Amino acid sequence: MPRKYPHIHHLLLLWLIIGIAACKEKHTSSKGGVITLSPPPYLLSPDTVKLRKQARLLRQYAQTHGYNTKLAFLVDFSVFSGSKRFICYDLEHQRVLSSALVSHGQGPDFRAEKVVFSNVPGSRCSSLGKYRIGARYSGQFGTAYKLHGLDSTNSNAFNRFVVLHSYRAVPAVEQEQGICRSDGCPMLNPAYLASLGPYIDRANRRILLWIYR
Repeated sequence: MPRKYPHIHHLLLLWLIIGIAACKEKHTSSKGGVITLSPPPYLLSPDTVKLRKQARLLRQYAQTHGYNTKLAFLVDFSVFSGSKRFICYDLEHQRVLSSALVSHGQGPDFRAEKVVFSNVPGSRCSSLGKYRIGARYSGQFGTAYKLHGLDSTNSNAFNRFVVLHSYRAVPAVEQEQGICRSDGCPMLNPAYLASLGPYIDRANRRILLWIYR
């Protein structure tokens, strides 16, 4: 006859609790004084409900101010930088055409994953708000597009030389680690920016870019 263990279910419950606690993901860790971030799941991709809302508002703004009502670019900087948070959006049919990784400004600490926003020259920060995509030119990193800030939060963008450009260190695929930082410019993978070029260059009205969080 097998022996009975009256308290074995208590031990199993204790082991289960310990196992769950040991497997819980920590969102921040420190090693050698450098803080790294392991993002919670809700930051791994843009919120589609918020995206649709922002797109509807942007289309209304475009209609009112005479900008392109067919296509726009949206960037959700509440999303982890290793995830695709730059969205090429079809405003007419309310759908995502493509998405990509995009760098944010390094601000006061290039190691920080959280985006710091500023409109101050020399801050090296990203700026929130709506932008008109301006003239194409060939810059230090190849093809680039001037950006004109349309809100009080990004009114200095043009004078700060904040532009839409590519950079070879921006990956084409999603990453577990955060990606490189900029001096405030939204930087894209070179091949991806090249794919956007025909949309921008052939548009009969200026395309809008909206950086939000």
